[in-house]
Amino acid sequence: MNCIQSWPEPVVRVQSLSDSGIRVIPERYVKRQIMKPSFKFTTPAPPREINIPVINLENLLSQDLMVRQTTLDLISASCREWGFFQIVNHGVSNLLMDRVGEVWREFFHLPVEEKQAYANCPTTYEGYGSRLGIQKGAKLDWSDYFFLNYLPTWQRNEHKWPTFPSSCKEIVGEYNEAMVKLCRELMKILSTNLGLEENHLQQALGGDEVGASLRVNYYPKCPQPDLTFGLSPHSDPGAMTILLADDQVSGLQVRKDDNWVTVKPVPNAFIVNIGDQVEVLSNGNYTSVEHRVVVNSCAERVSLAFFYNPKGDKTIQPAKELITANVPAQYLPMTFNEYRTFVRTRGPSGKSSVESIKSPR
Repeated sequence: MNCIQSWPEPVVRVQSLSDSGIRVIPERYVKRQIMKPSFKFTTPAPPREINIPVINLENLLSQDLMVRQTTLDLISASCREWGFFQIVNHGVSNLLMDRVGEVWREFFHLPVEEKQAYANCPTTYEGYGSRLGIQKGAKLDWSDYFFLNYLPTWQRNEHKWPTFPSSCKEIVGEYNEAMVKLCRELMKILSTNLGLEENHLQQALGGDEVGASLRVNYYPKCPQPDLTFGLSPHSDPGAMTILLADDQVSGLQVRKDDNWVTVKPVPNAFIVNIGDQVEVLSNGNYTSVEHRVVVNSCAERVSLAFFYNPKGDKTIQPAKELITANVPAQYLPMTFNEYRTFVRTRGPSGKSSVESIKSPR
């Protein structure tokens, strides 16, 4: 059985639906009324054009102790109150950020028959895909994607990486390596802010044997954007996500105080969000936050989500240093492989996955 046939239902490329000129989206993409992104259904108030915190990482190198501490405090507050923040002056080349976005946009503009050579399977998700979750008859999101593994190296299969554009493999490899370095530095900062040893979170995730992967999201134009999502509300199952967003077309929305906040990407910035595994390791001090992606009828959108994850067979549980008589362990232990399989089976489902592993009171 080939990859296309291994899905529970025929795979439809959303880009092909968009390019066909349809004016009414298929029922499979229409969300339940209470979930629709239309303002009157989703929240008590429309999504607000305020921004998540923007943090200048260069300030951590300042000779001024107050500047450094203020920056650390801002990161800590963002992890506790938002679960999201943007970083600028992060050490990753702006040229590399531009190039990696360009090669993936070129890939998604290839003829569909060329992209089909990279069609993915539900067992690994690696390759060219159009759905998350394998439940038959499930509602689908208005997006296509390309998913690839980077770490551990034995799971990396560069034969599944696109060979066109010709520079794709080289640029993607360079970009992924930069993301790994950035995630390691951020893990040190988060550990320190929690009052833990600098390398605690990194070691809890598996040390040098962590997992990492890249999902490139393509959101085509949609004739009825008020009826669907590019990506349904969910929290990220891994440890941390670094998002390179399209700074020309907004789409990401973050749940904050029972409202949806539309994130305005800052040029040359990354959007960082806490994943479910760091919420567990921090015993709930840091929180993974529900977020979603809306689409529009006027413009396509491409974003790159780099997922930094625990080693697959690593049991994730709250750090013992954060457990006290007054604050017991808030989450049940579970390996990341077990948790990821659970999430992949269900597809995007708000915060229900991490809520389901909370310790009974």
